[in-house]
Amino acid sequence: MHDHHTAGPVVVGVVEAQEQEQVVLRAAEEAVRAGTGLRIMHAVAWPLPAGSTEAGADGAAHADRAERVIARLTETVHREFPDLEVEQDIVSGSPAPALIERSAGAPLIVVGHRGTGGFPRLPLGSVSLQVATHSHCPVLVVRPHAPAEPGANRVVVGVDVDDMQQHVMEFALHAAAIRDASLEVVHGSTRPDLLGTGPTGPLLVGHEKRPIAAKDLLEERLAPYRSRCPGVDMRTRVERGRPAGLLVASSRDAALLVVGTHGRTGLRRLMLGSVSGEVLHTAACPVVVVPPPEAEE
Repeated sequence: MHDHHTAGPVVVGVVEAQEQEQVVLRAAEEAVRAGTGLRIMHAVAWPLPAGSTEAGADGAAHADRAERVIARLTETVHREFPDLEVEQDIVSGSPAPALIERSAGAPLIVVGHRGTGGFPRLPLGSVSLQVATHSHCPVLVVRPHAPAEPGANRVVVGVDVDDMQQHVMEFALHAAAIRDASLEVVHGSTRPDLLGTGPTGPLLVGHEKRPIAAKDLLEERLAPYRSRCPGVDMRTRVERGRPAGLLVASSRDAALLVVGTHGRTGLRRLMLGSVSGEVLHTAACPVVVVPPPEAEE
């Protein structure tokens, strides 16, 4: 995590829905782990839809309802985590820009899978996708009805051996360490030469100009992380196949799946990388999307 983010509270975006309690409690758990407070943010659409007769009264009613929603969720958090400091944050307008703005001072943003104001018919709320794409800090997307870590003690991280993203690995290692969980490092590729098992043999060339299989190359890249965090049980999974498919398979019974925002294209401000985007829609556990350090953008 980037040091300049860790001062502020973990921020969770909410809407009026049953599954929000689960999202907010998950955010509270992360705030306790991070040693920060929690900020519950609720966006109230403004201006009101055309045709609203009593704009003033309606606006007040909207704000009152938002306050009631946040008050109820704050009580829920205090029942489970009595010592956690909770801030209430009501904003007018679209939730995505407000969450992105708050991400500059937060260690983590937490949103539901459908996102605040997302459309139930879409597999992933537009707000969640916007926030995951543009946030300055890591974003945790909690899927509805996924049981919160039922004894799952495994963090999964997706990597590309040709483009190991240090910030993603460091986030995953830290997440595994504070959960006392094992870390599964997953690399998938559809390139036939990568596994070094085909008739042509291994074709990747390492720094000594010798042929090297992806699994060996990954072990080589992970060596510094292993020596830095000897307490984390790190396992690797290198398979031929679509990276998103392998990550989704690995996410079953995992506590957390960690991905970066993009592949090598670097179009971070325009879109999420195809692997991260697909994983967000289909993973079986909560997903964290980790952006690159600001200096690299």
